[in-house]
Amino acid sequence: MKLNYKRTILIGLAFMSISSFWQLYDNIIPLILQNTFGLGETLTGTIMALDNVLALFLLPLFGAFSDKVNTRLGKRTPFIIVGTTVSVIFMMLIPYADQGKNFILFFISLGTVLIAMGLYRSPAVALMPDLTPKPLRSKANAIINLMGAVGGIYTLAMISLLIPKEINPNYTSVFFAVASLMIIAVVLLVLTIKENKISKELKDRGLLVTDDDAKGENHSNEKSHMTGDVKKSLIFILASVFLWFTAYNAVTTAFSRYAVKVWNLQGGGFANALMVATGAAILSYIPIGIVSSNIGRKNTIIIGIIMMSISYFCGFLFVEYSPLINIVFAFTGIGWSAINVNSYPMVVEMSKSSDVGKYTGLYYTFSMSAQILTPILSGILLENVSYRTLFPYAVVFSLASLCTMLFVKHGDSKPPKKGKLESFDVED
Repeated sequence: MKLNYKRTILIGLAFMSISSFWQLYDNIIPLILQNTFGLGETLTGTIMALDNVLALFLLPLFGAFSDKVNTRLGKRTPFIIVGTTVSVIFMMLIPYADQGKNFILFFISLGTVLIAMGLYRSPAVALMPDLTPKPLRSKANAIINLMGAVGGIYTLAMISLLIPKEINPNYTSVFFAVASLMIIAVVLLVLTIKENKISKELKDRGLLVTDDDAKGENHSNEKSHMTGDVKKSLIFILASVFLWFTAYNAVTTAFSRYAVKVWNLQGGGFANALMVATGAAILSYIPIGIVSSNIGRKNTIIIGIIMMSISYFCGFLFVEYSPLINIVFAFTGIGWSAINVNSYPMVVEMSKSSDVGKYTGLYYTFSMSAQILTPILSGILLENVSYRTLFPYAVVFSLASLCTMLFVKHGDSKPPKKGKLESFDVED
């Protein structure tokens, strides 16, 4: 059984566009809220959490809804097209509102973008397991995350290149660059990935098993799919997802401000360390996908959590900016990729084929719940205690995720062992 790398890369275009936007959102929106509209840390953190409040309801809803959709374009593609179109239109109003200091227009535009992103994120992510056999999903998810990292590093590069070193710069060119990438990515996806055709081909070749097939071949196995032990594992991995996102999102959301307040960096200079982290992730995604096929998803995630915890602690040790911080962020990127490549496949491994969208939404419910809590909680600490609390905060929640992950016993799926060279075969 071989992974079709070309097809998986094309499927990953949707996630690339999503990641490109969220990198822009996490780094620029807080600066607009504070520098243009004069909001404090706690209120800024609260507004930054609104996208996650919306996602908490929208992602499970549209994930499950897309499971039941059947159109000429497939189950997921219509959501991707509509969501991207609306997002691009309204995100271009954000820098216009920023320049005009029009908070009402800014808030309405941002809210509409967040709703549109929530409409298609779960369907876009569910497209990979829809078109990938279960044993290959960690490798495939490595490619998907690689594409997401490409989108993220593209945005960081645009931030670094296009934002002038001013107190209140004009962000229009950066928003336009990200919107352009989103449009190009989704157009290529629609032109190259024909959901229904690919799904039928895979089923005809016996590489994807439908629920009906599973019932026909092993009805008792389908009924016992979610045993008590599996439910326990599902609960613990979802708790782990919540905890490591609580740690990671606190750092990514506040880092642009942390770099300015603690390290006195100006303009888009803060993006350089984040680009190093994203670059390290890009280089590690595929090797990690291969490693997880050999040592298991759980073990790979545990290694990633340990790396992340050490990286957060080392970040705290820097009282001023130093090029050495780039080494720390490189390990952060590798650790995060080890977690991301394997956590989502572990969750959907416990699902039925007709419930992939539902379980995708469940995964995002817990990750987004964390991202609702953490900007507010970490914002309170930053504003009322010290900006230096950011990295210790991340260490605590990262180590907590390690504890819960140790109790996960299900969700690993290893393909049959094969020769070393065969592991690198690409299906045409």
